[in-house]
Amino acid sequence: MKKVMFVCKKNSARSQMAEGFAKALGTGKIEVTSSGLEASQVRPEAIATMKDIGIDIGNQTSKALSDFKSENFDVVISLCGCGVNLPPEWVRREVFEDWQLDDPAEQPEIFPRVRDEIKERVTKLIALLEAS
Repeated sequence: MKKVMFVCKKNSARSQMAEGFAKALGTGKIEVTSSGLEASQVRPEAIATMKDIGIDIGNQTSKALSDFKSENFDVVISLCGCGVNLPPEWVRREVFEDWQLDDPAEQPEIFPRVRDEIKERVTKLIALLEAS
């Protein structure tokens, strides 16, 4: 089973939503967690936006990437363009992608759109990993 790390700057919104989708859609297919270049808090808007579609991420916590070891993950997905700031060992995993999604923290009205983009990308990622 592939181990996936979603990473973002503060692990407060996009990476948290991606973790929520991956857990909901990838049960038994992948193992998943998320982290940030620095830890913060999960944004209430992210929790509410996911709850609107029946996924509860209220118990997820923000974690720092430095708390993990790159060799424990097969797949690393950056959601914010922060891939250029990741230590090189994280970018050299079996699969690395930088999705560069808009930051809903700066524009709370776009939370639903960004959530839906994340769902689409996570669904494709799970399918890709199942096929490999």
